[in-house]
Amino acid sequence: MNLSPFTVRTLWAVGLASLFVRWWIAQTLPITGDEAFFYWWGVFPDWGYYDHPPMVGWLIAAMRYLWGDGLLSIRLPVVLLPLVLGGLMGWALYPWGRERAAVAVLLFWCTPLNWLNTLITTDTPLIFWSVLSAACLLRAEQRSQLDRAAWGLYVLSGMALGCAFLSKYFAVVLGLTYAVYFLTCRRERWHAFAVLVLLSLPMAAINIGWNISHGWPNIMFNLFNRNSAEVAEVRKPLLYAGMLIYLVTPVVVWVLLRMTSLKGWHAGWRAPRAAWASSWTALPPARQLLALLVLVPGVFFAVLSIKKVIGLHWVLSFYPWAFAWLACALPFEKLRTCKLGLMVFTALHLVVLGGVAVSSLQDWKFLERYPTLVRSYQTQDVLDGMLRQAELERSSKGSSSDVKASPQPLVWMSDGYSPASVYGYTLGQYVPVFGQGKFHARQDDLLVDFSAYAGQDVLVMLSAAPDLKDFAPYFERITPLNVQVSGATFHAVLGQGFNTAAYQREVLGHIYQKYYQIPQWLPMTGCPFCERYCGAVRCK
Repeated sequence: MNLSPFTVRTLWAVGLASLFVRWWIAQTLPITGDEAFFYWWGVFPDWGYYDHPPMVGWLIAAMRYLWGDGLLSIRLPVVLLPLVLGGLMGWALYPWGRERAAVAVLLFWCTPLNWLNTLITTDTPLIFWSVLSAACLLRAEQRSQLDRAAWGLYVLSGMALGCAFLSKYFAVVLGLTYAVYFLTCRRERWHAFAVLVLLSLPMAAINIGWNISHGWPNIMFNLFNRNSAEVAEVRKPLLYAGMLIYLVTPVVVWVLLRMTSLKGWHAGWRAPRAAWASSWTALPPARQLLALLVLVPGVFFAVLSIKKVIGLHWVLSFYPWAFAWLACALPFEKLRTCKLGLMVFTALHLVVLGGVAVSSLQDWKFLERYPTLVRSYQTQDVLDGMLRQAELERSSKGSSSDVKASPQPLVWMSDGYSPASVYGYTLGQYVPVFGQGKFHARQDDLLVDFSAYAGQDVLVMLSAAPDLKDFAPYFERITPLNVQVSGATFHAVLGQGFNTAAYQREVLGHIYQKYYQIPQWLPMTGCPFCERYCGAVRCK
């Protein structure tokens, strides 16, 4: 069945219009803290990083090499990503009919997320590789014979699965989905599943090897440090359910509910297990795989939501397949209703976006996070104002208005990874975090040797007014500073004569006790933080 001219025109219109909106946002929105943090991964390419595997760092490094350090350069993969995902979805569903494949792509492109999201994160490569892997597997499973083409698709799927694992550990959920599918629906092709696993293992080996030589930071962060305070709460599953309704959109949920009456739902639940099994086994294998690509991750995150708040970005690598399933399961008249409803839902978001776009920065003074907005939009002004005060203090101790040449360069630091990364991006130099930091984004533990700053003057940019007792032990002299920019007050502490011995004993010692209690059963050949702290791979 050929595509109707109207469908083709609609695809072109939605694809190009959404591309234009993302392009505009990517050039207009200042860099966020997480983006700036990942930017530095691209500046220092490695086989791994503290929080996650390295793929987004490699991606940003490639974009910097090709197009430079501009925002559009590092965000370009996200700007283009929905178009690529749509192409992969259409290719995967093509054998089931061009019209349904096109409708699936159109539904996916009409969601608000695909118009508004331009932030480069670890999820960007994860989503691409996961969807590529699933698309290849869907095409392979639609082939009746295990011919050369089928094996080629299995090979590509396995390699993409490995690359997804090198993007983020949520790729394990995709692997779990494949395992459920081959164990329950496709046992006769178990050797194809073996190929998928074997081809993904080299990527896992890269990650394991890096962790062994760096103190297992990925494992300590993802399994231990970030989960130590999690408790079960009723609100967490409810938040997860609400998030799913938003992502699928209330319009689609309403259409699905209207299609089945309460009586029908009741009868369905009371149907014999054999009837359910018969309906399931009647589906072609590839249709079963498509359903599992939605069902298995949904159930996995539902169980996880009992104790953890599930982030919206956690489910995005499976998000496109929900619309593929809808396009294959619903009649065309219902799909038209979904399409129109999605367009209206997204249009409401664009109206809000337009309102924000025509407002000025000062219009948002009522927000508690207004200083953060000012810092994002006027980063250079904040840094310039604070630097002038710091240099005046250093040169004349506040008694002269003439700024004299400083004996040595000033060291910039900040009290959190997000402002540190943003300041560093603007300054064009890496800005370490002063203090203990949080359980995440601890890249400083791998990169920064604080002993190199012994005796130097440090300007610590702060998120709030300082308590000088927190800084006095680590400097010979401290001076609080502040600057006003667009009605927001920014604080800093100028510390002169950095005492690295005290900092190592108090701050780094606490970091070691809190974040580096690495289980003895984990083999280690290196640990940059431990080696700087105590001179050994494992501190005693």
